[in-house]
Parts: sequence; structure tokens; C-alpha cells
Amino acid sequence: MPIVKNVSRAVSQLLQSSGCGCGISIVPVRCIGVSPRQVASDASFHSVSFSESDHPRVLITGGLGQLGVGLAKLLRKRFGKNNVILSDIRKPADNVFYSGPFIYADILDYKNLREIVVNNRITWLFHYSALLSAVGEANVPLARAVNITGLHNVLDIAAEHNLRLFVPSTIGAFGPTSPRDPTPDLCIQRPRTIYGVSKVHAELMGEYYHYRYGLDFRCLRYPGIISADSQPGGGTTDYAVQIFHDAIKMGKFQCNLKPDTRLPMMYIDDCLKATLEVMEAPAEALSMRTYNISAMSFTPEELAQEVQKHVPELQVTYDVDEVRQAIADSWPMNFDDRNARRDWGWKHDYDLPELVTTMFSFLGSDSRIAQAN
Repeated sequence: MPIVKNVSRAVSQLLQSSGCGCGISIVPVRCIGVSPRQVASDASFHSVSFSESDHPRVLITGGLGQLGVGLAKLLRKRFGKNNVILSDIRKPADNVFYSGPFIYADILDYKNLREIVVNNRITWLFHYSALLSAVGEANVPLARAVNITGLHNVLDIAAEHNLRLFVPSTIGAFGPTSPRDPTPDLCIQRPRTIYGVSKVHAELMGEYYHYRYGLDFRCLRYPGIISADSQPGGGTTDYAVQIFHDAIKMGKFQCNLKPDTRLPMMYIDDCLKATLEVMEAPAEALSMRTYNISAMSFTPEELAQEVQKHVPELQVTYDVDEVRQAIADSWPMNFDDRNARRDWGWKHDYDLPELVTTMFSFLGSDSRIAQAN
């Protein structure tokens, strides 16, 4: 780096020309400006030592989505409430705001995001800001800005400040030419949605930054995630969450995918557990930077049959959304996650019956489920 060499030469000349007879101890300085972005000449950095015995200082971007709040809760239990900062551009609910540190962070504002990382001495960053599949197709320019430009900001800041960076990927990173049953970690991808394209871009850029700049980048390809804590957010797999809400409230459900559309799925507790496990795994244990993870695979019809064991009167109909169906038909039917299970011991806890029972235990206590029982 020419700038660093010039500065080092100037310091050396200054020390050699000093008329003072006192001894000067020169401490080796590690340059942190390793990202492609130019570091401002007046930037002020606070050096922080971080050992394995210390708790990481965590920032979660896009934290008000389906996974961010749950992840913050899990990490705060493990690392302490004040060591985990949740962030988003939206106003949080009171229970979220008062549960721990929250800050406004726009990932498209590079300067603001960098300031947050520096001022809060962040060491781990979980980057959840993204537009999901169906929503992204409805607004491609916005999806391109959030999912790609925002990612570039995060990568540069993470490389510059030596962060451990987690970026989630998805089943949507695969396309119609990918092997679908099962889908291995390494194969042709070629997705046909802006969401999928942006996630392949994230996987490759993260791997590039790892080998080019030494960034500790870690990534999991999530299947469809099912949670009782959040409403569906525009994803193709969100039918698997909506069915529970509709079964409880109305006793009927209209699915926007064909009944035999098989997709890999996972309960949120398994997803969050896997995310923490891969972040805590020793770097030498990781044979790759992006892993598939899986727990179960089912169709809307199979899910409906399991739900009807709890709500026998549930009526299920199908009104296929052609956009969502085309997306689902290009995605994997089953994930091959043997590398995650081998490298860092991934193991899921929830299968389909446990998933359905758990969802109803959270959602159905004062509903038609209680009345039916």
C-alpha cells in the first residue's frame, strides 16, 4: 500500500533525525485500512484487544425482520444484554426497544454505518438487511440497492475493521438448472430472481474478501424459516407461517403454491442455533465459507395434513400465485448439508410434527385450538 509505505518512511526519517537522546520504543502498528475503500486521512480509530475469553460486541443490521429479534435475544443471553446492538431503519415495537440496545442504521449510508461500528467497538456483524424473493421481484431497483449496494458497504467496513461477518444466504441462491434433490453445497446456481442473484453475489464477494483481504466471512444458506414470533414478510416460503395464523383465526387457509411443491424448511430455533454455532466454530474447522443447512422438507399438502391433526376443521384451498410458484419450482427440494454436519457438528432438533406442535403451543393457547381441545 503506497500510503502506508510513505507514512512509515516519514516516521522513520523523523525518528532518525531526532536530537533527543531518550530511547524511543516503536510499537508495530497493524494497518486496518485493508478494504478497497479509501480510509479518510482524519479518521480516528480506537484499538481494542479481543481474545476468545472476551464477549464479542455485536451489531445486527435489518434487525426487525423475522430473524433479527430472535437472534438478538439468543446472543444477549450468551454474551450479555449490552453487548448486542439491534439496528434497523424502522421504529421498533416497545418490547423490542426496551429489551436491549437499539440504534438507527441505514446500510446504504456508509459513513453512518462505519461510525456505528467504530463508536460501539463492534467485533461481530450479522447482516440481515435484505428484500426477500417476492417483494424483490416487485421492486427490483430497491432490491438491487439494498441487497447489493448495502452488502458492499458492509463488506468494506467489516474488512476495514477486522470484523467477523455473517451474511445469510438462501435456497433462492439456486436456480432451475441446479440439482434439486438433493442440492449440494457446490453446484451450478444461476438463480432467476433478483433476491437469488444478490445472494449468490454475497456468497462470492464474501469468499473473495476472505481470500483477498483476510475477512472472517461466514455464511449459511437458510431453507424456509418458520417462526411464531413474526408475521410473513413477502417470501415464497411464507405460506408455511401463514397457515398457522389463518388456522387459528379463521379455520381456513388459501395456499398460493401448488399442494405438491416440496421445499426445505426449518424452525427458527434451529436456524438461530446454527447461526451461532457457525459463528463460534474455530476458523480452522471450516472447509468452506458458505454452507447449506437443513432440517426437514415438506409440501403444502403434507403441512396441512399435520396442521389438521391439531385443527381438524381446517379448510385448505389452493389459489396458485404464478410468480411465487415459478420461484419455488426453481428452488431445491432438499438440501444436502453433510459438510455442515461434518465440519462444525450441525444437528437439527425439530422435524415436522415437533414444528407444528411448537407453533400451536405459541399461537393457539387462547384460540380455536383451545376450544377444539
